[in-house]
Amino acid sequence: MTKALEPNDLELRLRELNAAAAQPWKIEDGKLCRNFRFSDFAEAFGFMTRIAIYADKADHHPEWQNVYNRVSVQLVTHDAGGITDRDFALARRMENAAVHRSN
Repeated sequence: MTKALEPNDLELRLRELNAAAAQPWKIEDGKLCRNFRFSDFAEAFGFMTRIAIYADKADHHPEWQNVYNRVSVQLVTHDAGGITDRDFALARRMENAAVHRSN
């Protein structure tokens, strides 16, 4: 089982993630959170589809919501009781997918 990150490790990984992120990730209510904005619904849904395929293979599923061109994401590893390296790996994958989206 994966363990939740300690506060110092969590802060370090958040700084590393945000150094490469287009928009900042935040810790809110014990979850790693970010809002993505796309040009339209099809682009937002395409992003979610690409991430869903990866997440299912990784057996690590995001909490997220889509409204038109926006996708709100919250990541936490429930069975670890907090944010883990798995959440940061999924966040990095999301960043990459958002930057390299197909038009």
